Amino acid sequence: MAIPERIGKYEIRRLLGTGATSSVYLAWDPFNQREVAVKRIDPGFFRHPHRGRLFRQLLVNEASLAGKLAHPHIVRIYDAVVDDKEAYVAMEYVPGGTLEPLARTGGLAAFERVIEIIFKCTRALDFAFHHGITHRDIKPANILLAAGGSSDIRISDFGAAFQATSDVTQIANLGSPAYMSPQQVREVPIDHRSDIYSLGVVMYQLLTGHLPFECENNYSLVYRIAHEIPPPVTDYRPDIPESLDVIVRRAMEKDVERRYQNWSEFSHDLTLAFRNCVMEPDTETLPDAEKFGFLRKLPFFKEFSDAELWEIIGFSQWEQVHPGTVIFKQGEAGDHFCFLVEGEARAKRNRALLGVFTPGECFGEIALFSAGKGVRSASVEATSIARLVTIRNKALLNASDACRMHFYQAFLTVLATRLSLASSRIANLQV
Repeated sequence: MAIPERIGKYEIRRLLGTGATSSVYLAWDPFNQREVAVKRIDPGFFRHPHRGRLFRQLLVNEASLAGKLAHPHIVRIYDAVVDDKEAYVAMEYVPGGTLEPLARTGGLAAFERVIEIIFKCTRALDFAFHHGITHRDIKPANILLAAGGSSDIRISDFGAAFQATSDVTQIANLGSPAYMSPQQVREVPIDHRSDIYSLGVVMYQLLTGHLPFECENNYSLVYRIAHEIPPPVTDYRPDIPESLDVIVRRAMEKDVERRYQNWSEFSHDLTLAFRNCVMEPDTETLPDAEKFGFLRKLPFFKEFSDAELWEIIGFSQWEQVHPGTVIFKQGEAGDHFCFLVEGEARAKRNRALLGVFTPGECFGEIALFSAGKGVRSASVEATSIARLVTIRNKALLNASDACRMHFYQAFLTVLATRLSLASSRIANLQV
């Protein structure tokens, strides 16, 4: 098949991949000056007398989500055209390819990387769920890697998605049989717990390189999904930690009431699995999932959305420091502020103790309001092994409006609390 020179306004550079009904091309958007991926329904399928309407509906369904699913781990839809002559969507180009190579016995990833990938999927699908959307076709081919070797993912292909807020009836016989839940193969109404099952299958495959049920035909496959229990992941790899086996089994429970009931439960168990897995200790770096868990626990970030926390993880710096490390020095100019995630630090001015910082507290934020020209009024020194999150003023100024506004609101709360405490101390001194 010849590669077109142009699809709509997009200049085609090369073919990225083909599916049963569509082809995906790397293209250049001359108006926005960026690379995009263009998924085009093959004209022959689009004009099919019986299935053409379905293909059109799937593309319209995917295009309708443009702007609704703005999340760091969901592929962004930029543009769509569906008419009598053409049908395509233009979306974010994600260069790392799909998860499929990691789902084969020769390419399995480390346990901690698998956990982080699945964790990010749970957060993205939870975001979709809260917008009334069930994906219905979760599989390695629809989960993209931002770069080779990374754990940064994007979920793609919401064409088969069911929207609870829509008047459109669930379309039957959609999805990939090997990843379908028992409810989906029985063609009964489904909800987000069907996606939980499908993601459990993906996790099973990423851990073992095998599908839970491997059959020669779809009839046998559907029967086994509906009636049989898959072999435990440890049958393929005895070194898989028990905590991961438990997570996979619960995600893939046939009885929907015994399965994870929501994405938060799934995410929580994955977070715990980081601590239970036997891994080489790394005191300098943390997986993004661990970072997300730390931020979500801090009262400062209570009003931040998941998408905003992922944004913060992207522009913040994380480090571990030893006791005696001077984090800020009195009299120096400051262009950043910090959060203490673990450990303890003390603030001193001219050797006089001003206060002690404990996990969850921020310091140095006055530099933010001084446009990068503020001078540190006190020194801050770590008094134990401490984990810090550092945010540069410039990075925050370039953050999304919603993220930046939540920072300002939280800082006002912090400043108000500190003023109240200072007033109480002054009042006690005067008594």
